[in-house]
Amino acid sequence: MAVNMLPNSLTLNKGVGSLLLVCSILLGYSPNSFSETKGLDFLQHQAAELINDRCENCHNDYIFDGNWSVEDVDVSDVSLGNNQRLWEAMLKSVAMGDMPPADKEPLTPEQKSSFITWLQTSLDNYSELNPNPGRATIRRLNRSEYANSVRDLLALDIDIRQSLPGDNSGYGFDNNADVLGVSTTLLERYLSIAGKLSKLATGLAGTTPSKQNYLVPKDGSKKNSGIPSFDLRMSDQLPLDSRGGGSFEFYAPVTGVYEMAGFINANTTNEVDRMDIHRHSYTLNLVAGNHTIGLSFRKRLALSEHVPTVREGTSYVVLPDRDPSLLDLDFILDGAPVYSKKVPSYYMFPRFSQAAFLRDVLEIEVIGPLETAPEHQANNKTTENSETASTRKIFICTPNTVTTNPEPISEQELDCATKIIENLATQAYRRPISNADIQPLLQVFTQARADLNFKASIANTIQALLVAPSFLYVQEPTPTNTTPGSVYKINDYEFASRLALFLWSSLPDKELSVLAAKGTLRKPEVLSQQIKRMLQSHKAQALTDNFAGQWLYLRNLPHHFPDVFEFPQFNVPLRQSVQRETELFFTRILKDNQPIFDFLNADYSYLNEQLAKHYGITGVKGTAFRKVSLKQYPNRGGVLGHASILTLTSNPNHTSPVKRGKWILDNLLAASPPPPPPDVPALIAEHDGIALSAREQLAKHRADPVCASCHVRMDPLGLALEKYDAVGAFRTRYADQEIDVTAQMPDGSKFEGLDGLQSILWDRRERFTQAFTDRLLTYALGRGLEPYDQPIIRKIATQASTKDYRIHSIIEAVVSSTPFNYKKAPEANNENQQIAKAL
Repeated sequence: MAVNMLPNSLTLNKGVGSLLLVCSILLGYSPNSFSETKGLDFLQHQAAELINDRCENCHNDYIFDGNWSVEDVDVSDVSLGNNQRLWEAMLKSVAMGDMPPADKEPLTPEQKSSFITWLQTSLDNYSELNPNPGRATIRRLNRSEYANSVRDLLALDIDIRQSLPGDNSGYGFDNNADVLGVSTTLLERYLSIAGKLSKLATGLAGTTPSKQNYLVPKDGSKKNSGIPSFDLRMSDQLPLDSRGGGSFEFYAPVTGVYEMAGFINANTTNEVDRMDIHRHSYTLNLVAGNHTIGLSFRKRLALSEHVPTVREGTSYVVLPDRDPSLLDLDFILDGAPVYSKKVPSYYMFPRFSQAAFLRDVLEIEVIGPLETAPEHQANNKTTENSETASTRKIFICTPNTVTTNPEPISEQELDCATKIIENLATQAYRRPISNADIQPLLQVFTQARADLNFKASIANTIQALLVAPSFLYVQEPTPTNTTPGSVYKINDYEFASRLALFLWSSLPDKELSVLAAKGTLRKPEVLSQQIKRMLQSHKAQALTDNFAGQWLYLRNLPHHFPDVFEFPQFNVPLRQSVQRETELFFTRILKDNQPIFDFLNADYSYLNEQLAKHYGITGVKGTAFRKVSLKQYPNRGGVLGHASILTLTSNPNHTSPVKRGKWILDNLLAASPPPPPPDVPALIAEHDGIALSAREQLAKHRADPVCASCHVRMDPLGLALEKYDAVGAFRTRYADQEIDVTAQMPDGSKFEGLDGLQSILWDRRERFTQAFTDRLLTYALGRGLEPYDQPIIRKIATQASTKDYRIHSIIEAVVSSTPFNYKKAPEANNENQQIAKAL
């Protein structure tokens, strides 16, 4: 390799150059093969000259533009693994076209291509020779993972996430080990929940009646003049001819008699009234297990309620202009009506009457069991033998000989308890168990058995299991005799655990565990088949809920409230619809193994009638979602045409090109701008009493050079979406002027509107592939990514390119990657390992 005289600040060591040559040959690369492809013999000394000539004027220790300097870096650092963060930042900036900026002399296409090829190849070569799987911090199961793991361990299909404390997020996800701390209060909550779950699973709950409430999501009144009762089917769990109301999942602990009840609104401006006269109930028998409970009104050809017109302002109490009519209120069990009751369409209050607020269900509740089923009363007064999927899974044996207290526990009881503990603990701990794992749990059983019967003692043991460190924490201890600081492969059980947490947010099932025991799980053909099987499972909904929900910010939508006066059409059903569209969109890409570029420019989406009307799309009828072609609607397509994303990236009463631009940089390009300074001024909305457009507001804001450096990247992306208002509806005018959606990127590329923005992103589709892989790998590993992870991301993206960038190929490449399969041992023998133990 030729070595020429270089600037003092960027020297090249001949030994390093020789080492790079040897490394290149060993890896099958010719040092000039990439440059020859580009038609330019681009060597390290030319990279040094380019950096010195084009970068150092701004990125030096004095000016420090962009918060980085190249004064003290050496091109030989690349092959030594030094300053990786700086080199990766430089690679991203040049590849994105951010550097050099538009007001500086641009690189020629040959210079840009060759520099990127040299730098990327050098970084990737070093990574190949020096694999670094990164740190692997012990982490607690977050609340979604804990809830799913309990569901699969105990066959108990109830959602306990809302009963658990929320988790903090790190690097965009709440499964990040660094933020999943543990406190005494948290453990007390987990212990309390574990006690309730163990009783439900063993059939011991339900000895006394309890009440479960469900508050139906509703809109507030519009300018105090009433709201429309939902003339829509509000849930897939309600009958096709239903309107309004709601439904929720209820777990009956035992077979018995329960009361279903619901409060309907009082037709006043105070929609929190809960008076007995508005409570309607029905008593019925429920079999132990899961049920869907719902209340709704009957749908007719026309809305069956009459609304008087408010004529004298918001403070005027509207008197009814006709007598109340009777409405059918249906009680729904598992999707079918079981009882119907006539209720008046409005309520005559002793002090005044009000008919402007249409009737709907405010709250649903279930109380019980009021009494247990006769057959259970006859067989067991304690109602312990209500058989469910949980009891069948837990009680794999039943002792024939049961002692009474305080007699010693019989051998049959002890043997049966041991079998139950072994069966549950093996799955809960995600690995083969030893006698040291069984004895603490068996001790809990024997201590409880001194005061309780066999089944109740098993319930206490399960409670202890659900808070055991080996269940609550993901633990991967370093094998003995491992060389300090070395990289080693995790065992197959740990790999199966990582795989299940990644795709299911849960425990490995029996099939995964059997393959791990055989040592065949990581064989390419077996692994590929298992990934396909797991992604087709209903458990893969966890990727939509937990990965897409955080990557696309969908989790924030229930907490985002557009201004009711500016956007009265954005009601609860529409809010639910816009979220459901994006969830279905992601799920179908995942299930159908579509290319990830569908996120950018798909010409289809999933709509129902209400959402289609919001978009101005015709021909969609009914509340059911279905796939709709958007070829005739160029103003929609890809996630950037989804109202969910457009709403989440807006302020409550107006759009925000800055938020939208930043969202694109963060989530679609992995090129986040630095955080704003603490004293950044607010945008000026008016000038001389005249409302300014978003473009005019941002132009004034960018007049400050400190602000311009970041906004020059964000603003063009957001301004291209200005024809979508703060709830994602299309518009053409704002502030009494036509909306201008032309924009220009920092590298001078010009584009217009959503279609132009999609073209810009398509030109950067390799960057999007890496950004998507970045997000997916962060989620899969449960840790933030470091500069040494970037070559892995590029490798995964390259592997995906051979399979048309289909999402399964990226998932398979992530699962097969070095960080997912390997760990780095502690640097010193005496370094404490992060292992959680019960005291």
